[in-house]
Amino acid sequence: MIIAAIDIGSNAARLLINEVKIQNGKPEFIKLNLLRIPLRLGMDVFTIGKIGEEREKMVIDSMKIFSDLMKVYKVEHYRACATSAMRDADNGKEIIEQVKQTSEISIEIISGDEEATLIYENHVAEGLDKDFAYLYVDVGGGSTELTFYENNKMIYEKSFNIGTIRLLNNLVTENNWKEMKEEIKKNIVSKKPIVAIGSGGNINKVFSMSKTKDGKPISSAHLKKVYKEFNDLTVEERMTKYGFRQDRADVLVPALKIYNNIMNWSEITKIFVPKISVADGLIHHIYNQVKATK
Repeated sequence: MIIAAIDIGSNAARLLINEVKIQNGKPEFIKLNLLRIPLRLGMDVFTIGKIGEEREKMVIDSMKIFSDLMKVYKVEHYRACATSAMRDADNGKEIIEQVKQTSEISIEIISGDEEATLIYENHVAEGLDKDFAYLYVDVGGGSTELTFYENNKMIYEKSFNIGTIRLLNNLVTENNWKEMKEEIKKNIVSKKPIVAIGSGGNINKVFSMSKTKDGKPISSAHLKKVYKEFNDLTVEERMTKYGFRQDRADVLVPALKIYNNIMNWSEITKIFVPKISVADGLIHHIYNQVKATK
């Protein structure tokens, strides 16, 4: 079975294509292709309230490419979801209608809570050590999703309008931070030690640069050190020194600020970075739905 997931975030749009094979009675998800296009919708939406003409054209053109790729791979089932920026855009629904007409892709706008729930579809809690509780942190361009697990059960989930693109545009208020801090202090509590699980392009980049072995965590102290290193440099200096693309170099610092605050307020000292995302959650969700209807 070939399944595709399209995740249209505030910073980038991603198309993930997986083949699902049954091995020993269990589904195995094999990545066939992952395409990321830095649309940066949040740059328009969070400042002028809508998606501008140039980025509107980028969305429509990108979806045509995604549609063609899905045909090449003979995708049988797909789901396309848009998150924070498209949710907040005054012209979001008009653009979704244009995409439908030009590429035949149906885009759903999902809430922050639905975004957090999709993370659960990764079955990230399965197989985790029951001696620990886990805080899943997904930092995006427009929002940050927190999902708290204990004893293989989801205890708490919440979406906050704190994201890298919002921070770059000085659109995160002291009240936004205060709300997040209070929610964490109140809800991320356990008698067990708590560790974090991070997802998103920024934490994956920091993880790969740290040379940490897969399956091993990075420390909160390391995140603070990297934040200081990057924060002391301009965007251009980060691009030159580390070979970052511009659309990664500018968002890494706000992303690390979010992770550092969350880990500080929840008193977490370790974060694991498995290669999972909202798109992966979508793939699992589609597979489970298809399986349930058969």
